[in-house]
Amino acid sequence: MDTPELFDGYGPVAGFDEMFEKSEVRENYGTIHESFLKMGAEEIRLRADSLASSYLEQGVTFGVAGEERPFPLDIVPRLIESEDWQHVERGVRQRVLALERFLADAYGPGELFADGVVPRDTVMTSPHYHRVVAGLEPPNGVRVHVAGVDLIRDGNGDFRVLEDNVRVPSGVSYVMTNRRALSAALPEVFADHRIRPVAQYSQALLAALRKAAPAGVSDPTVVVLTPGVYNSAYFEHTLLARTMGVELVEGRDLVCRSGRVMMRTTNGLEPVHVIYRRIDDEFLDPVQFRADSALGVPGIINAARAGHVTIANAVGNGVADDKLLYTYVPDLIRYYLSEEPILRNVDTWRVGEPEQREEVLDRLDELVLKPVDGSGGKGIVIGPAASKDELDELRGKILDDPRAWIAQPVISLSTVPTLVEDGIRPRHVDLRPFAVHDGDDVWVLPGGLTRVALPEGELIVNSSRGGGSKDTWVLAGLSEPEDAGETAPTATPIAGITQSAGPAFDSDTRGVQVQEQEQQQQQEGPSC
Repeated sequence: MDTPELFDGYGPVAGFDEMFEKSEVRENYGTIHESFLKMGAEEIRLRADSLASSYLEQGVTFGVAGEERPFPLDIVPRLIESEDWQHVERGVRQRVLALERFLADAYGPGELFADGVVPRDTVMTSPHYHRVVAGLEPPNGVRVHVAGVDLIRDGNGDFRVLEDNVRVPSGVSYVMTNRRALSAALPEVFADHRIRPVAQYSQALLAALRKAAPAGVSDPTVVVLTPGVYNSAYFEHTLLARTMGVELVEGRDLVCRSGRVMMRTTNGLEPVHVIYRRIDDEFLDPVQFRADSALGVPGIINAARAGHVTIANAVGNGVADDKLLYTYVPDLIRYYLSEEPILRNVDTWRVGEPEQREEVLDRLDELVLKPVDGSGGKGIVIGPAASKDELDELRGKILDDPRAWIAQPVISLSTVPTLVEDGIRPRHVDLRPFAVHDGDDVWVLPGGLTRVALPEGELIVNSSRGGGSKDTWVLAGLSEPEDAGETAPTATPIAGITQSAGPAFDSDTRGVQVQEQEQQQQQEGPSC
């Protein structure tokens, strides 16, 4: 294969392509384009195969329908200019602060309802609003310790918000592993760029979790609570626990005594002060939520209410993930922060409102319909690609429960060159930046998870729909630190902690519950 065939047939591209402007290579991608042409198709494919093999050997996987698969990492990195990233960083920080204020208000005084900013019914009818935590104030006022804000670039190249994830957003483990893998696969290309580092995420998260400890605790014990090995994001749970140097525990490793959470160890029960939970609200405490849950810890909500343990992210945050609430976030920014939104939402119709519903029903074949509590691309109907029968079925669902849907125009996500069977071709991408809030500042990881839709023309980037990922290179400004070929930190396990020796679900009942958990906890794993 001749070298130019790598980019032969690239385009024409509908919408915004991040490497090419018409037939010209954009300046920031010039070095990458030239380097790939010099290496040639055969060398690039050899390195791509080696990259895939290394991921398989390291167990960098995600779960789909109970099956573990290697997570595809494309060999072409995605570049974001320093100035563009500063815009994203400011916008994500602003959004997290507004959502923090909203959650405190919605579970507290409810001033936004009295002032008519958001209808009370919009919040109270959300399946993720939990009255049981109303009035529960976290020790340092932080409910959104970690946020993942999904962004796209529209036809003009402008970043716009697609949705918010402030329950237990996942995918950051792939940001860290992607960087290590790609810097090893393309060392010469990596060395030609000044790239912001990502390895500091775990320590930033640990610092935020420690600052969230209950009052009077100077040296808190932090743990990561996982549903177990069958969860689609278990790889991430283990990596974060290891790189933070804290224990990875399951519900059966914890017990509540006298309003406090204790961890079973070989030395007896030890107190736990901060729990970074990766379990959905409904499974977290069988006393308050699902009585049949074997994943959580009975009494953990009462311990949090007593002020003896902090749960991160806070229980009840899911109301801020509701796609109907998403339509009000620009108003929340104006109301709480007295600022104009830095990052715009995608134009959205609230199907629950009669006038907007009428327009949507007339244009079903033109719009994208999304369930407000959906994730992982599940339930989305793309009107122009749907059959008449599918649209008729959708119409019936909308009429049965209008509040359960929003509608958006079909937006052509930006494209980035991606290695596929035919060579390097444009494929649609999104971006999930991760933010960590410690109560004093919101720190945004420079990069985030770029998900790429590998099938040609596909607009849904989720791994469950055949998607993969890219390493996201945020180019460093003159005063910003750059990546020097980092590796993720390792940590020594704490002595005396009982480790689970096998799967946490060793009965038929628990096996069924795992399936239910995976269905309801769709925000976990890269498919969310």
